[in-house]
Amino acid sequence: MSTQTRPPEVATDSPARRPSPRRAGRQGAYKGVLFTVPFLVGFLVTYVLPIGYAFGQSLYEKRSSGLGFGPTRTVYTGFENFASVLGDTAFWSSMLRTLLFGSVQITVMLGISLLLALLLDGVAARAVRFFRAALLIPYVVPAVVSTVMWLFLYSPTGSPLLDLAHRAGTDVDFFGGLNTYLSLGNLLTWQGIGFNMILISASLQALPRELYEAARLDGAKEWRIAWSVKIPNITGILVLTGMFSLIGRLQLFTEPLMLRQIAPESINTDFTPMMEIYDKAFKAGNYQYAAAESLVLAVVTGILAFVFHRVTNRKMS
Repeated sequence: MSTQTRPPEVATDSPARRPSPRRAGRQGAYKGVLFTVPFLVGFLVTYVLPIGYAFGQSLYEKRSSGLGFGPTRTVYTGFENFASVLGDTAFWSSMLRTLLFGSVQITVMLGISLLLALLLDGVAARAVRFFRAALLIPYVVPAVVSTVMWLFLYSPTGSPLLDLAHRAGTDVDFFGGLNTYLSLGNLLTWQGIGFNMILISASLQALPRELYEAARLDGAKEWRIAWSVKIPNITGILVLTGMFSLIGRLQLFTEPLMLRQIAPESINTDFTPMMEIYDKAFKAGNYQYAAAESLVLAVVTGILAFVFHRVTNRKMS
């Protein structure tokens, strides 16, 4: 009687062939690093290297040899440019002016964006898509194009708004005193309402509808639901949009620079910190001092954004 022997089965998942947890973790870490390489390269090229170059430039200064008639030479001065920036009244005045202007303009812009988002939250879905697209158009238009459009509307020679005011017997000056800030604020608010409204509206859409139904069962009106239910639950996006707007105002450059073409008396070369830096770098040719100003502006912007985020979150928590 013959017996057949079966070959032993080889376990495919034997411990000898299974990679160790440490080795598997290393392989996963390597793959994660490979996925982040494109971002790291872009971050290094577009952020780290320019900041390092600006810091290196800020440590030097151009000085003329002799009695000022000889050629200029670049000498190492250490942190003298930063010390000069800290005592530059024109630079700090432009920053204070921008912060005071932004505190009012950002409040108005976010208030209108919040109101529009609350109104759209109670509209039918088709109407919401239409109004969202319509209100987002000003944000899609490039800043240069929109500024040129408002430049024409503000122009003292060909503005249709001024023509209507003259026919009504009213004399309007868009760039006289306080009107300068109102005209610039109107332009920036028109540009930013749509984008902020989209963010706030998306946060409202993410809220559970059961909260509204429970409030209605308790007899709350729509305005009460908006004030006591909707707004307290979207404070996070309000803080985020406020912080982004604050950073944008400290970097304000294109709009006032172009409006200066028709209002050079009202909008001077140091109207904003960025205009002050631009004037020092490309008109005065003092790139080293402008580099120091840009780094100081970046540090101040980061500190103010951090403080704004912490203070607003503490008040709203």
